[in-house]
Amino acid sequence: MKSRPVHPRSASRKASLLLMLSGVLLCGTATAQQRGGTLTVGLSYDIDTLNVYSTGYLGDVQATVVEGLLAPDKNANYVPVLATAVPTLKNGGIKLSADGKKMTITYKLRRDVKWSDGKPFTSADVKFTWEAIKNPKFTAESKDGSDDIESITTPDAYTAVVNYKRVAPDYASTLFTFGIFPKHALEGKDLNTDVYNEKPLGTGPFKVKEFRRGQYVIVERNPYYWRKDSKGVQLPYLDQIVFKIIPDSNTLVTQLKSGEIQMTSSVPYAQVTQLDAVPGMNIVKNNVLSWQHLDFNFKGPASLRDLNVRQAFAYAINKSAISKALGGYPVPLDTVVVPVFAASNKNVPKYPYDPAKARALLDAAGYKPGPDGIRAKNGERLSYKILVQAGRANDELAQQVIIGSLKAVGIELVPDNKTGVAFREARYKGGYDVFYSGWITSADPVYSVFFKTGGVNNGQGFSNARIDALLDRAENTLDPDIQKKALMDFQVELMRQLPTIPVTSNLSVIAVTDKLGNFVPNPTNMTNFVDTSRWYLKK
Repeated sequence: MKSRPVHPRSASRKASLLLMLSGVLLCGTATAQQRGGTLTVGLSYDIDTLNVYSTGYLGDVQATVVEGLLAPDKNANYVPVLATAVPTLKNGGIKLSADGKKMTITYKLRRDVKWSDGKPFTSADVKFTWEAIKNPKFTAESKDGSDDIESITTPDAYTAVVNYKRVAPDYASTLFTFGIFPKHALEGKDLNTDVYNEKPLGTGPFKVKEFRRGQYVIVERNPYYWRKDSKGVQLPYLDQIVFKIIPDSNTLVTQLKSGEIQMTSSVPYAQVTQLDAVPGMNIVKNNVLSWQHLDFNFKGPASLRDLNVRQAFAYAINKSAISKALGGYPVPLDTVVVPVFAASNKNVPKYPYDPAKARALLDAAGYKPGPDGIRAKNGERLSYKILVQAGRANDELAQQVIIGSLKAVGIELVPDNKTGVAFREARYKGGYDVFYSGWITSADPVYSVFFKTGGVNNGQGFSNARIDALLDRAENTLDPDIQKKALMDFQVELMRQLPTIPVTSNLSVIAVTDKLGNFVPNPTNMTNFVDTSRWYLKK
């Protein structure tokens, strides 16, 4: 979820920025009412672009500005946003072809929606979004769902009929949920270079006021926003949200304590206890649809294509020690389908912590310890670069545990941590030997993006025909029984092939001022900012 360099600012300019943001925060807090005020949020990652279809990161900022036809709620159930209802077979919004191989979805759109420039939102925007994303000239991070559509018709300004080439059970989590493009502003433009990437035009509660790369984004109230509260008051309540870019976890925590920021979704587990003691700070624990994983680069060192080596990694990693080092918040995991889903398979091949078995596997495969204890075979040492996102305290701590575990069986891991654009490029292009990080999914996960041949998040270059077939089966049916069986079988085969090691489930810890009302966390990849219109700062 493309990239531009971040230019450094002078020290004096940074100081001025901090003073400005502190002033905004104090002013917002002092005059906080149900309508008004500024919320300052700390983001733990740099922002590459504000185009929600081009970014390589979670779209926290984008979610305040851009809306889709549907969105997942706090329970990971899809609800209507720019559409008036969630299409289903039962309500007639979804219809299957006579042979059951294709489907048509009809979206009825809200009539009272305007873009933040005052122009009306119509079905033409929905059709344009599809046409723009599938355009081969547009370099998007993900075009999921665009190739599944055969055509879109717009019988009137408030009806979009989407004709699919296949049965697509993941329709709600792909193309039209992440956001709609404004046809009147983007038609004929180059989406790779247009100013939209810096200042997207949306229908959401806020619009972009200022974006300073590597520093902050300020969004302000959209005067044309369509939602109102139960008393007829136009939303949003907040005047502004300031998103400060703070990739270093320690700095993030320091600014929470000082009051320079009032919220972050990325509290390091080791800092939870001390933040919980900060007056006026609430700690919210959010069970997200996410898991931590260690991936192998199949385009990298030849030894990583040896199943014995990958299995040795799996037996050598002490998942319980990682969980303990992280305060017990993440829970050891044996499969990539997290337990909240009915299709999570408990009967996959397992690799319990067993360093003796790891050593035996390597011995049998001919990898012998050298004078320094690191194993080698045919001149190739089992020494690899391990990538995590620099500054993410949780991941860097887990990385150290993994390095120690692997050294005990004769495998050397050397940290090669990156941040910003460098991290993003390494992740997507396979610029690593092994990679430790986390994935977060939608409410109806599409695992082909991670593990199918050519998947958009398959930077490791893994390819397996049986896994491809099982994912095709799971992702081309509306029959829940067929889908579940295919996903159960997929997990078994994935753990046999072991291109990835599921390490732990994830718990997101959010620190937020107790002055923020109506905040409800969201467990999906649509982020906690998917509906900020009702947030308000208490007096």
